Amino acid sequence: MRRPLIGITTYHRDRRGRHRFQVPTSYVDAVRAAGGAPLLLPPGEPEPGRLLDVLQGVVFAGGGDVHPARFDGAPNPASYAMCEERDAFEFALMESVLARALPTLAICRGTQVLNVLLGGDLIGHLPDQVGERVVHRSSREQHARHTVRLEPGSRLAAVYGADRLEVASWHHQAVGRLGRGLRPVAWAEDGVVEAVELEGAPWLQAVQWHPELETDEASPERRLFAAFIETAGRA
Repeated sequence: MRRPLIGITTYHRDRRGRHRFQVPTSYVDAVRAAGGAPLLLPPGEPEPGRLLDVLQGVVFAGGGDVHPARFDGAPNPASYAMCEERDAFEFALMESVLARALPTLAICRGTQVLNVLLGGDLIGHLPDQVGERVVHRSSREQHARHTVRLEPGSRLAAVYGADRLEVASWHHQAVGRLGRGLRPVAWAEDGVVEAVELEGAPWLQAVQWHPELETDEASPERRLFAAFIETAGRA
């Protein structure tokens, strides 16, 4: 079977004078390990929807905050790496992906883009609202680990074959008010929504954690990427 071509969104332009776009190699490695062929999608493309003509699936990567102006939110001193160019690109790309019902895996920031695009909002800084009983990130440079509970009967639970997981977590914002058509299907122990599914979407999984960090053969996260690539291969 021909390897499906999978687009992976990248981070914003490097601001330290290196003049480059970048994304952690873990996203590329996870797509390849599951049988896909990765293609990086940097922000700035004037017609994002046209990129989908050659793709069989899209991964919306994490990294950086959605600007609060996108959801009428208040500025937060903990916000970082906001980029209008990236926001504009990914919001337009997500809109086109939904219109085409293309297989999609939204990770961390990608889940937040999906929620805001559909009219939802975000919690600006989790410690301010839910405290730190559950550590959702150790620092900007280091992820944390915590347990999530999956909704029995959800597509996500079926993919993992489980209703509880220990996940790699690396975020300080999260879904607040849900966007149109979204329903929560996973939660942290502090009640933070950790995954959503979209009504009517043939295959779209949006998780707040980072499955790309743990895709060795023994990891449950391998199943998520395998299901995504298998579906994309039929697109």
